[in-house]
Amino acid sequence: MSSSVGDLLFVVAILVTIFIHEAAHFGFAKAFGIKVEEFFVGFGPRLWSVRRGETEYGVKALPLGGYVRIAGMNPYEQIAPEEYPRTFGAKPAWQRALVIFAGPATHFVIAFALFAVWLGVYGTFSPRDPMVAAVDQKLDGNPSPAVVAGMRPGDRIVAVDGILDPTVPQLQRYTDAHVGSPITLHVVRDGRTITIRPTPVDFRIGKTTRGVVGVELADSRRPMGSVGSITGAARLVSDTSVNVVKDLGHVFGPSGISRVWHLLTSNAPRRPSDPTSVVGGARLAGQAVQAGAIDVFLLYLALFNVFIGLLNLLPLPPFDGGHLAVIAAEKIRGRRVDPTKLVPVTAAVAAFFVLFVGSLIYLDFVKPVPNLFR
Repeated sequence: MSSSVGDLLFVVAILVTIFIHEAAHFGFAKAFGIKVEEFFVGFGPRLWSVRRGETEYGVKALPLGGYVRIAGMNPYEQIAPEEYPRTFGAKPAWQRALVIFAGPATHFVIAFALFAVWLGVYGTFSPRDPMVAAVDQKLDGNPSPAVVAGMRPGDRIVAVDGILDPTVPQLQRYTDAHVGSPITLHVVRDGRTITIRPTPVDFRIGKTTRGVVGVELADSRRPMGSVGSITGAARLVSDTSVNVVKDLGHVFGPSGISRVWHLLTSNAPRRPSDPTSVVGGARLAGQAVQAGAIDVFLLYLALFNVFIGLLNLLPLPPFDGGHLAVIAAEKIRGRRVDPTKLVPVTAAVAAFFVLFVGSLIYLDFVKPVPNLFR
């Protein structure tokens, strides 16, 4: 599959994610009787729109996000007295909080679903029951014990003599201790368990002599059942969230900003650990698809959703977390916050993120992150 197909799949997945995010805001607003004036995916020039009832639905040219325009959220909007009961500000704090929180929450639900599919279809790497990745045909000019015994790539070693579910270190120690003596391996091949009896031989690796049978081992990867996929996905969302919170502090902190500035003003190459924009993310996803690593593609989407969900929860306007912070402040103070006083903060935060993301987009075109699949 070509890289461009992966790019397209990633972009489509992002647009679907944006649609679900905005649909959650829309759905909760409608459920609480709040007037929704617009529901758009994208920004910039309008490509298509249609009006259904009091709401205009549409798509705009730049697929960089989306928005739902809810009556009463614009601090400069003129509200007719008869319309006020259906505005955002007229509703109880808990309803306003749910309308706002519903959007970011969808990203964690999507990430959970993607992680569950990844665990259920592909599974995680297990240190036990290693897989035979390759079989050496010869060792020191002679047929290897693995070839003589009939071992094949794809064999999964589930036991060696009395050791069940061995790890790679256990197998290495066992072959070291049994050079010249046959060992009994139980391997799973094509769903059947068969017995193979290779005889380890001494083989010099660098300055060390080890007992070997002539195979390269890789940790096994096992798909998980439905229960394991669900519990594992929940754990992955939690663990990933913790790591992303740490990364957010790094990316948008002094070290992250100075790194981006250094990349913009020097010939320094990008590193795999450098942050990317959606453009860079699409390129990496495309490379994963081209390499046949669909599991990595799913992980990219899951990680992206956790990142976007937490980014949206930053307690700064214009993010959803900023609106939640205002609602919390109003409950603590016992009176409403004047939204016009937050406009300068909103403008400053928006300007910073436009500049920062614009810089990443530029770097993704002129200094793309190295291909991780070569």
